[in-house]
Amino acid sequence: METAQKPNRTHIGRKISRIRELRGMKQESLATALGISQQAISKLEQSEEIEDSTLEKVAKVLGVSAEAIKNYSDEAMFTSINNFHDNSTNQGQQIGSNNVCNFNPLDELIKALDANKELYERLLASEKEKVEILKNK
Repeated sequence: METAQKPNRTHIGRKISRIRELRGMKQESLATALGISQQAISKLEQSEEIEDSTLEKVAKVLGVSAEAIKNYSDEAMFTSINNFHDNSTNQGQQIGSNNVCNFNPLDELIKALDANKELYERLLASEKEKVEILKNK
C-alpha cells in the first residue's frame, strides 16, 4: 500500500504569497514589476501549481531562486532566523539544507520602520508649519 505524499512543492501560490509578505511587498507592487494586474497576482497566489517560466519571473522579482520558492517553509525560515543569531558567518542566508534565501526579513522590517519614522517626522514638521502660519494670521 503506497501512500501518496506530496513533496515540499505543495501550493506554490501560498509560498509566493508568504515570501512576498516577508519582503514587505504588496500584490500591486509585484504585479507592476511583472507587468500584470493585481487580480492576476491574487489568482497566482491561489494556484497550487505554477508554470516554471512564470515561477522564474516571480522569483526574480522577489529576489530569490525558483528553487527557494519551491522548497520554502515557515519552519525553515524560522530556523534561518535562529541560525542568523547563532552563527554570524551564516548571516541568515541558509533556510534549509537545499535552498538559499537572499534576504533577511529582519532587515526588511527595520527598513520599513525607518521609512515610517521618516514619514512621521515629515508630517510632524508640516503640521508645525501650519500652526506657525495660523499663529501669524
